[in-house]
Amino acid sequence: MFRDFNFKLLVIDKLMYQDDVIQPPFRIADVLHAKGATGDLFKYLHEQDLLYTVLDEARRHFTDLEITPEQLASVDELITDGGLEIYHQCSPFWDGEDDLFDVTSLDDLALLPNLRVIHGGDEAMMAAPDAANTLKARGIAVG
Repeated sequence: MFRDFNFKLLVIDKLMYQDDVIQPPFRIADVLHAKGATGDLFKYLHEQDLLYTVLDEARRHFTDLEITPEQLASVDELITDGGLEIYHQCSPFWDGEDDLFDVTSLDDLALLPNLRVIHGGDEAMMAAPDAANTLKARGIAVG
């Protein structure tokens, strides 16, 4: 359904971590502990060279997560901020200093018929070609 994984993450963050529509919330620490990662999570991920990447377990979970049309229709605003909970679940120690979560396509806007505003979208959406004009044409405010 979604073409841009990072755009889907914005939608999931809204539905799972902000509005509690999708439950239970995904917690990467629980998944890693179930796999046998004990003790210091930072040390474990550092030793595995996984500090600044989307962890496979999170990518699989969020890629496979189905979102109903009703849930999609409930999204009227999105927030693009490096501190979103979903980013910490995908890459717990990501520092926000790279393009790991940049949205590169706005094709998925069509999935959100009631989206009216993207907070912070001017920066996070910059990687999407002609983002400002695309959002303006769809009547989506950026603030």
